[in-house]
Amino acid sequence: MAQKIVTLLEDDLDGSKASETVSFALDGVEYVIDLNEAHANELRGAVGKFTAAARKVGRVKTPARRAATGGSDTKAIRAWAIENGIPINSRGRIQADVIERYQAAH
Repeated sequence: MAQKIVTLLEDDLDGSKASETVSFALDGVEYVIDLNEAHANELRGAVGKFTAAARKVGRVKTPARRAATGGSDTKAIRAWAIENGIPINSRGRIQADVIERYQAAH
């Protein structure tokens, strides 16, 4: 029996569909939050003036997290999107609607 596992991200602030998981640390505590694009930009804007003035001490190591592609091959999804004229970035997170369209086509 085949099994398909789909991970859907929900914005932790308002329950809408989230587009990414944002990680940050403050006062020695690491946090992660699932946010839609607008809220992620709002968070980055809010801390932007502080990070611009702060000293970098290195990157926080976070455990690898399974991609929201449900285990799908991101290279294959990007190639399929390009072949089908669907706009897609060459790097970074693949938009959920593109993944859904790819999975529906396969």
